[in-house]
Amino acid sequence: MKRLFPAIAPALVVAVAGLTAAAPALADLQLATAKNCMACHAIDKKLVGPSYKDIAAKYAGQKDAVDKLANKVMKGGSGVWGPVPMPANTQVTPDEANKLVAWILTQK
Repeated sequence: MKRLFPAIAPALVVAVAGLTAAAPALADLQLATAKNCMACHAIDKKLVGPSYKDIAAKYAGQKDAVDKLANKVMKGGSGVWGPVPMPANTQVTPDEANKLVAWILTQK
């Protein structure tokens, strides 16, 4: 059987593979947007709070970073990044907070 689009097939495989690899990152960005995190944070620039890239750099290599930051996501915090406190996010579950923080810590 002869292939109808032999030149397109490899490109399609690469494109689909790329979308599949990007899906978890996109899902976490969607979660951050759904939970209003993006109202105060951006990936690569300071808004009200620090950028996710700055957070990832500050906590890189810290073994307890996910637990520490997930707790701050849910309960809020102050003083680490300046005088503006981060409010508690009671709409975020512990599982969602862990997922968000794990994604934030991958930002480079």
